[in-house]
Amino acid sequence: MSIPVRPGAGRPGTRPVAADPLAALLDLPGVRDAAEGARAGIDRLLRHRLMRNRSAEVSTESALRGARASAALEGVDVPLADLRAGRVDDPVVQGSLRTSVALGSMVDTWSRAPGQVLARLHVLAAADLAGRADLGRPGAHAGPRLAGLLSLVTGESSVPAVVLAAVVHGELAAIAPFGTADGVVARAAARLTGITRGLDPKAVSVPEVGFAELGREEYARALAGYASGQPEGVAAWLVHCCRATEHGALEGLAIAEALLRG
Repeated sequence: MSIPVRPGAGRPGTRPVAADPLAALLDLPGVRDAAEGARAGIDRLLRHRLMRNRSAEVSTESALRGARASAALEGVDVPLADLRAGRVDDPVVQGSLRTSVALGSMVDTWSRAPGQVLARLHVLAAADLAGRADLGRPGAHAGPRLAGLLSLVTGESSVPAVVLAAVVHGELAAIAPFGTADGVVARAAARLTGITRGLDPKAVSVPEVGFAELGREEYARALAGYASGQPEGVAAWLVHCCRATEHGALEGLAIAEALLRG
């Protein structure tokens, strides 16, 4: 179980554009500094000596812990040992696990056909929660807002990857395009954004654990702030995502150290 990334995949360079719709986000209070802190945390993880030849092992454990944490954010918290042993059959947990495991196969497609990837993520996340006819089909209410988000994913932006990932996460959670398992899908899409935009190209951090450690109530409060559309609410959400990313990097370091100890 892992989120495999092409060996030697490098970090994409900054891709500036003439009119970046997200550029102003960096001027919101605290966002620029928080993004730099998140980047520094991930860089510390990527410099760990285990990343030279055993990053796939870290990614495997990261996928498992990320799935557990994402389900916990949906209100279904199960022991990691039980999940590892295959003793959990809760549909939310199983959907989160399927989604986490499949992320590696979607890395090449995400930036080209994000709508296709979102549909696939929903099929995996909600297979036991929604009727077959509803799987992978955004509701009519998603409309132009979802289309606008997809254009951000396929377009170019000069903002740090952690900020773009936070926008993807916040937008999908606010739109709730599918009506079931939207939180799991949103977190998976955000993680894909971090991988493909070079934040965590080896998929070794665990941002979902970061959100869980900061607390479900704080997560819901920050999301509500983003959904309000008010500058202070958007800023608080972006900073929250950066803090979760830092925590997720520490979780990745803990995994690496545990592997070194055997």
